[in-house]
Amino acid sequence: MNRTPDTTPLAVIGLGAMGARMARRLIDAGQRVTVYDRTPERAAPLVEAGAAAAPTPRDAAAGADVVISMVTDDAASRAVWDDPARGALGGLRPGAIAIESSTVTPARIAALASAVGERRATLLDAPVAGSRPQAEAGALIHLVGGPAAAFEAARPILGLMGQRALHVGPSGSGAAYKLAVNALFAIQVAAFAEVIGLLEGAGLDRAQGIERLAGLPITSPAVAGVAQLIAAERFEPQFPIALVAKDLRYARDTLEADGRDAPLSEAAAAIYRRACHRGLGGLNIAGVARLFAPG
Repeated sequence: MNRTPDTTPLAVIGLGAMGARMARRLIDAGQRVTVYDRTPERAAPLVEAGAAAAPTPRDAAAGADVVISMVTDDAASRAVWDDPARGALGGLRPGAIAIESSTVTPARIAALASAVGERRATLLDAPVAGSRPQAEAGALIHLVGGPAAAFEAARPILGLMGQRALHVGPSGSGAAYKLAVNALFAIQVAAFAEVIGLLEGAGLDRAQGIERLAGLPITSPAVAGVAQLIAAERFEPQFPIALVAKDLRYARDTLEADGRDAPLSEAAAAIYRRACHRGLGGLNIAGVARLFAPG
């Protein structure tokens, strides 16, 4: 692919909370974008904004030089790429760049990279740091694994959706970095929620405890931001607890597949699974604090 961002035909597959916002950034930048989602109604606002809608992932990929997927997990990635009749692999052009921006396992990326290569195309795994507000503002950070030449070719497109694109290594590196980022964040948030319960158990004021801990150097800026949401009890989904649990499971499985222990990832995963069992899976990650609240 050697076209400029002004003339590159693009496809975005998966129009959930993140994918729809990423597609809208591309449309608003004047790009030619074809979109697909298994729920066709999700495409309607983007079509009104100037996109074309495709009936299958294969049809979306057939007209594109760059195909971007943003779906939920490994299973959803296989569904949109690998299906023999409908999958995007079947429509992928020779020389195209496939970008898997979903949070998936390095093992999934290895399988997809091989299949994309058989189509004489190139895969980049480019998951993002950031959630819905950053996607809407074009402030995502892409963590990109794959060939350096493909990264440079795709960089202008990535720049329309994010503020930075980091080439972090060969194929699978982006997926590994994303799991590391999400696991580290989730472990910290679970620990913060737990120690708030410790303060309450000692008879100390909950709101004051949250404010004081958030202001100490020991609390990371990311967790300090979550602390504000906990204090305000604002749990609208940005990074839903159900996805947190999934990402921790992927981190644990990836570590264990390499023969490494994963005690913290497993302990944190158990907390978020318990939150899901309590009916909190649709809340933002900050909602895990409800597990440790009085009553």
